[in-house]
Amino acid sequence: MNNDNILSPKDGLTNLNQISIQKKIILGIQHTFTMFGATVLVPILTGFDISVSLFMAGIGTLLFHLVTKGKIPAFLGSSFAFIAPVLSVLYLVTGTPKSTDPNVLLSNPLIQEALPYAQGGLVIAGIIYLIMSGLISIFGVEKVISFFPPIVTGPIIMVIGLKLAPVAIDMASSNWMLAIVSFAIVTAVSIYGRGFLKVLPVLIGLSGGYIIALLTGNVDFTPLADAAWVGAPKFTMAKFSFETVMIVAPVAVATMIEHIGDVLAIGTTVNKDFVNEPGLHRTLIGDGLATSISAMFGGPANTTYSENTGVLALTKVHDPSIVRIAALFAILLGIMPKVGAVIKTIPTSVVGGISIVLFGMIASIGARSLVEHKIDFTKQRNLIISAVILVLGLGGASLPIPTLNITLEGMALAAIVGIILNKILPQ
Repeated sequence: MNNDNILSPKDGLTNLNQISIQKKIILGIQHTFTMFGATVLVPILTGFDISVSLFMAGIGTLLFHLVTKGKIPAFLGSSFAFIAPVLSVLYLVTGTPKSTDPNVLLSNPLIQEALPYAQGGLVIAGIIYLIMSGLISIFGVEKVISFFPPIVTGPIIMVIGLKLAPVAIDMASSNWMLAIVSFAIVTAVSIYGRGFLKVLPVLIGLSGGYIIALLTGNVDFTPLADAAWVGAPKFTMAKFSFETVMIVAPVAVATMIEHIGDVLAIGTTVNKDFVNEPGLHRTLIGDGLATSISAMFGGPANTTYSENTGVLALTKVHDPSIVRIAALFAILLGIMPKVGAVIKTIPTSVVGGISIVLFGMIASIGARSLVEHKIDFTKQRNLIISAVILVLGLGGASLPIPTLNITLEGMALAAIVGIILNKILPQ
């Protein structure tokens, strides 16, 4: 095959020896652009430092590849699943009422004192991945996965997205015109986009909304003034509180299921069984370590990105070293504060318009899981399990446990009750 045609999806080139380093770099940049929009959106929404988030996404991806023997072409970026519990911690530590606009919360002078406690919860969430990996090694994949059937995981994923719905609306409402433009661009690219553009709806939506904001005078360039072109990311060390850990860490129950789904999807895309080789226990270790190390030094949780799996399917080039090149570019972006400053000038409403799609898609993915697994809702047990998870997860329910000095609430309570009901209700 002629190397000049390597970037053409129709070639289906997977022979690693035929790809020149120059073309690997081009493909790596493509993966970088694919992950960029979603990876920076999480710190924008939660207050984490953008440069640290990019830097740790690169480090986490390289660590994942090291643990999984360099066999899986996966990129790890910022996880959306932890946004709601992180914000809950920030509300709690700063003493801000939960009804307050998240933008007001993030402008609170106490926010820098609160973020390390959210980081602590994320560190423990990553450790839960390691525990699950150990259980899989001891008991086998089938026994562990039996606790997380689709009737439990589907509604949990729906709760993750729906809990974030008010956040998206609050941000979009600051300028509905910009929000609608961004929303329209993301929707149009997702539906009508062709080729590589189809896997870049977030980045294109951000860019389009930003351009309109520039033309209408809705961009504040103040953050650019003091930002250096090159500099070390502003790392911060995690702090630990039992109460805040219990708010954040249990979400790992849901994200581990998402992780397993992503690993299966990547394996299907490249026609390999990654569950057995290098093994699901290794992928969980890689993802868990990436999350814990990122959070320990000031970054958000990491997760395998399905956006980059789309690139694998599009290009049919499955060389994991290309994703590692993308990780190096993410690290490079992390040590360029000017880039982070530019991103901070993006109006909140632009992000809000995109978030309407993203957060809704998380909920829709949960619903899709129920459909794909053909969950029978004519059975009362399925209706009850789903109903209880949705109401407990969305309704703000809490269950104090005085003997342990903890309170289970929200996602944690919903997941635990759902797992228990699935085991005790008759099939």
